[in-house]
Amino acid sequence: MNKFVKIAMLMLVVLLVATPAFAQDGAGAAAAPAKSGFSIYLGGAFGAGLVILGAAFGISRIGSAAVESMSRQPEVAGNIQTAMIISAALIEGATFFGLIVCMLFNN
Repeated sequence: MNKFVKIAMLMLVVLLVATPAFAQDGAGAAAAPAKSGFSIYLGGAFGAGLVILGAAFGISRIGSAAVESMSRQPEVAGNIQTAMIISAALIEGATFFGLIVCMLFNN
């Protein structure tokens, strides 16, 4: 893995961990969270954006690997395509779950 990818992954992990802090309304941990405020909407939007970016990256990697493997072994292209569609559907399902969690977190 090159240096840029390692730094990007580290930044992504830090931002994922910091997302609940972005959602705080500044009232502190002891007070009940407010239902209004820009920071709560920012946290939900930030989380949804990360979910979409992760899903797009995953599905694009599946697609590129499948096309490359189909070009190397055309006789098993049907099996590869089936596995690719199943994997993409599982990633899409996890993405919808993540988006629903972000929407519930936002309300």
